[in-house]
Amino acid sequence: MSRAAAVAQAEAQFDTGAFFSTLAQRVACRTESQNKARAPELRAYLDEQIAPALAALGFACTVHHNPVAGAPPLLSAQRLEDPALPTVLFYGHGDVVRGHEGQWAEGRDPWTLTAASADSADAPARWYGRGSADNKAQHSINIAALAAVLAARDGRLGFNAKWLVEMAEETGSPGLAEFCTQQRDRLAADVLIASDGPRLRADRPTVFLGSRGVANFDLVLVAREGGHHSGNWGGLLRNPGTVLANAIASLVDGRGVIRGQGLRPPPLPAAVRAALADIAVGGGPGDPAVDRDWGEPGLSPAERVFGWNTREVLAYGCGNPAQPVNAIPPAARATLQLRFVVGTDGQRIR
Repeated sequence: MSRAAAVAQAEAQFDTGAFFSTLAQRVACRTESQNKARAPELRAYLDEQIAPALAALGFACTVHHNPVAGAPPLLSAQRLEDPALPTVLFYGHGDVVRGHEGQWAEGRDPWTLTAASADSADAPARWYGRGSADNKAQHSINIAALAAVLAARDGRLGFNAKWLVEMAEETGSPGLAEFCTQQRDRLAADVLIASDGPRLRADRPTVFLGSRGVANFDLVLVAREGGHHSGNWGGLLRNPGTVLANAIASLVDGRGVIRGQGLRPPPLPAAVRAALADIAVGGGPGDPAVDRDWGEPGLSPAERVFGWNTREVLAYGCGNPAQPVNAIPPAARATLQLRFVVGTDGQRIR
């Protein structure tokens, strides 16, 4: 079978509705990792959806207990053809965020995959369902692609293949790092394909050759027990909210520009600038408008998101925003994040 025939076979999965049917079965699995009551569904997804699909392609599958007590299990799978061949490790996660039943547009059910009419005759229909964009469609596509390659090559991939599927990505992947350390030999590979991210545009395939590192941390200031009336004590007591706001302002200014040389990356390499020259970020249906005057001056939107560091405030808590009172709050807390590119001293940041 030729490469063109293999591609045609893969495309037929969509044209015949076979892929839609497979994905619909997986979307119907209520794998909400943020809901502790869904533990049986998380395990069942590996046992009933992923393991059988991979076993049918010749993979030896194992479902492992999570190294973190109470956290969902993980699946590893191997299909080894020849030690001399390169090895590809695929990553995916079967868990999803909460379904939020009753809150979807047009009365859609999060656990039922539905196809909405296209906006134009040239545009494909859009599929809706919890997990259809993160991450059940992605790992289902990769499994279907492996099946197409096997058919094209008479039962051989031409490389060794491994899988790692977790069920707790949406809760911070507890136990994943420990598991990978414990199973480093089993998971060893030459290439990692981690299909868990967006396409820049629906009409243009995206292959990311890497991603920015991430470092999260909390800033917490507890000044005293209980709040004190601002009329009686304002100007006498240190306000944790004010102190914390100024601490954040020392790290990133009011236009999103990072302060402090230790948090900034080296100058953008010419090769990276050239690679990003024709990359457009945003502009698709549902995308927010890009703030042109936000972030590092002199960089394009693509350069800011793919070639530069960013300091983000993820959460900020002080007093009771829902019901504010005339009291100086006793404490304040913020969660910050640094997304950083190659060349940044990640160990120093941590």
